[in-house]
Amino acid sequence: MASYNQGCLILVGILVTLSLPYSHAFWRNENKIQTAVFLSPKFVLGPGSVENRFYYNVDFPKGHIAVKSFDAEVIDEAGNPIPLHETYLHHWVVVRYYVRKGVEISEFDDPRKFNESDYISGRNSGICQNLGQFFGLGSETRKTSTHVPNPYGIEAGNPAEIPSGFEEQWMLNVHAIDTRGAEDKLGCTECRCDLYNITVDEYGRPLRPDYKGGLLCCYDHTQCKVKHGFEAVRRALYLRYTVTWVDMDRSVLPVKIYIFDITDGWKRSRSSTGIIAEHECKVEYDIESCDATGMGDDGCIDTRRISLDMPFGGYLIYGVAHQHSGGTGSALYREDGQLMCSSLPTYGEGEEPGNEAGYIVGMTTCYPKPGTVEISKGETLILESNYSRIRHHTGVMGLFYILVADELPKPMHALHTVVQTQDSIMVVTILWAAVALIGVVAVIAVAVHYRLKREGEDGYEAIGM
Repeated sequence: MASYNQGCLILVGILVTLSLPYSHAFWRNENKIQTAVFLSPKFVLGPGSVENRFYYNVDFPKGHIAVKSFDAEVIDEAGNPIPLHETYLHHWVVVRYYVRKGVEISEFDDPRKFNESDYISGRNSGICQNLGQFFGLGSETRKTSTHVPNPYGIEAGNPAEIPSGFEEQWMLNVHAIDTRGAEDKLGCTECRCDLYNITVDEYGRPLRPDYKGGLLCCYDHTQCKVKHGFEAVRRALYLRYTVTWVDMDRSVLPVKIYIFDITDGWKRSRSSTGIIAEHECKVEYDIESCDATGMGDDGCIDTRRISLDMPFGGYLIYGVAHQHSGGTGSALYREDGQLMCSSLPTYGEGEEPGNEAGYIVGMTTCYPKPGTVEISKGETLILESNYSRIRHHTGVMGLFYILVADELPKPMHALHTVVQTQDSIMVVTILWAAVALIGVVAVIAVAVHYRLKREGEDGYEAIGM
């Protein structure tokens, strides 16, 4: 009977497997998770100095793949993580582009000198022209999940999407500020123009008189004020980034990347369509303090809301916000006020990397159950960004990053359901053959068992026992 019971257990296991959705039943066998760790080009920072460079043709996994996560942090030459209170990671972003085969692009090339016929943007699907990155975060990078749940992935290297005669490459932008010995660490991280003694942008154009701080004042090689007499060595640093991925196949459903910006100046009109050309995303803004404006009825919280008409539809798979110090959270709502996704900051409480007091060290993410949050094309969504107004802030951001799938996983129905694809038919045929074989083996095993038992009983009778 032991053989019979074992056969039944195997049969039950196969039947359970057949009842699972296709993506869950075969994900592990067909999609092996791969991981690679890369380093950015070296950059050297001294007290108060700034790194904001664009590195082209950086290392990235090859082939037609689906990215499952992308994480990063700043390290020194020994591989030690660097805390935010020493080197503040303002942001890092990774952008896809296509370059004509045979055209050499070095790590440090300026895209403005590229021949337009040799370079094609491979931006995300979002509505802000100047926010085309595929991946990117800021100080929160160490404790913010970037995992894309199964069976989804961010597609890269699709031969069908690469223009003829071109190849896919990736650009990395790292914006880091060394605040060792800074007179005002927060002011340096918020790029206050007076601390950098900046009155013109990096192209020599005068700044607006009312521009008090932001990206225009902390560009590459600028210098923030440090305490008189403070000295520290210049040191070599890297952005270490870790990518996990699977090979792209039909069991992986691609997601599209959309980034919303609270400073988007889009306004609805009779002729508006919600396309990129209609959106003006300024990326950063300032927060006035309660002392300057009065406490009011807002509890000293700056709340900004904008309405956006969606030029796309699909299912929300993942969402996360990007905010700077002072941020208290961001959310995405339907027009009727229904919450779709919220993201809240985690502030550090110590000194070690990943827990630096006063800094945002993580943002919560949302992972709606697939199919429960659908976005309809043309639907109006509300983006909200909240900041504390206890003190004045410059150059803050209110971005919201979402992943959207065009379709949901197609389950493998019960055994009597007709399976549509040839591959699935083959799989089911093989499994049914296995079931039949196990059934035959089980029947034979039972028959042999009873025959041996019968022969044994007959033998005992023959010797008079």
